[in-house]
Formats: sequence, structure tokens, C-alpha cells
Amino acid sequence: MTFQAIVFDAYGTLFDVYSISAMAEKLYPGKGETLAALWRDKQIEYTRLRTLCSTYKPFWEVTQDALIFACKKLGLDLDLNAQHALMAQYAKLPAFPENIAVLSKLKDQGLKLAILSNANLEMLDAVVKAANMETMFSHLLSADSVRKFKTAPEVYQLGTDLFGIPAKQILFVSSNGWDICGASWFGYQTFWVNRAGAPMEELSIKPDGEGRSLDDLLAYASQQH
Repeated sequence: MTFQAIVFDAYGTLFDVYSISAMAEKLYPGKGETLAALWRDKQIEYTRLRTLCSTYKPFWEVTQDALIFACKKLGLDLDLNAQHALMAQYAKLPAFPENIAVLSKLKDQGLKLAILSNANLEMLDAVVKAANMETMFSHLLSADSVRKFKTAPEVYQLGTDLFGIPAKQILFVSSNGWDICGASWFGYQTFWVNRAGAPMEELSIKPDGEGRSLDDLLAYASQQH
């Protein structure tokens, strides 16, 4: 089935969230990768708990809470300087190297491109600008506008409301298997950027396409158009 627009997840899909481990390693030698992984897991867990229990907080605050917990769990001393240094990484996460070339080619195919993320708009705007990707997307969509996080259907609906077309005419792209499941249940076509070579979640969902990078997405999109 062809699609008219592509909606991208941000963290892990376009921007390397685990690159934070480099800063974490400088602050806590020998613990950088462990801290980055636990921080990310707890961040996502908190978004789910807050959505399930209708106790919304902006993603920046959720991310900070998850960092504090992760450091406590690992017995790491998180002073204000370390906290600010680690949180500041979210404004300058590196984009994956293939991004700009692939996004440019997708735009050349006449596709409309947008980002749909749990992050609040200030976070999205900062990281997109730092990566020089401002011209790639027509819109940056934030879960903050509906005060819920993925996988709530209200978040995914932001994409259909933006483009004014059914979900089945939009391709949703994410590196997170759980996000692919949520988007598929909502009705999007989906492409899983499985950068880590992970198994698919056991939730009776199979993405329409799968690859290891955005280069594979470009090949998939070219076949559809």
C-alpha cells in the first residue's frame, strides 16, 4: 500500500539517545553504558505509568526523574552539575549519519515528513536545530499537546490530524518495537528501524517494513512509489 506522508519517532530513530553514555562514562567511569540504559528504560516506564494513571508531567521532567532514580539505583552521586550536564545532552544528541541524505531524498519523492515524539516541543526544537535538520520536517508534533504519552491513541492521532488523511495512508517510522506496536494498533503503516537487531515484541504485530537504518527505509519507500 502506498503512503502520502511519513511520521518519525525521534529518540533512537533519528537521534542516538544512547550516545549519552559517553558523558555518563566521563562522570561515572565504568558505569556509563549501564546508566544510559537504565535511565532510558526508566524514562519510558515513567511515561507509561503517568499515562495509565492520568498523572501527566512534561517529558523533560519525566526524563529528569528517571535520571535521579537511575543514579540512586546504581549508587551514583548525582550532584547538580552532573545532573545539568547529563540533561543538557538531550539538546544536542547526535543524529544518525545517514539522516539528512535519506530525508532529503524522501522529500524529493514528494513525501510530507513530520516528527511525532513524547518530547515537549522545546526539547524537539533544540535537538533538530543542533542536527541542522530544521528544513527536513513540515511539523514537530509533541505528545505534550494531549498530555499523554505513547502508546496512547491520542498521541498517534496527532499525525492524522496534521495531514488530514487516514492513518493507513501514513507510514510511521520508529526504532522502538513497542512504538511500532502502538502505531500499528492505531492503524498506521509501520517501518521498524531495528538498529539493535532486536526481536519483535510478542504482541501479534509485524511491521510492514523493517531495516537496520534509514537507508533501508529509503529503499522500502522507493519500492512503494
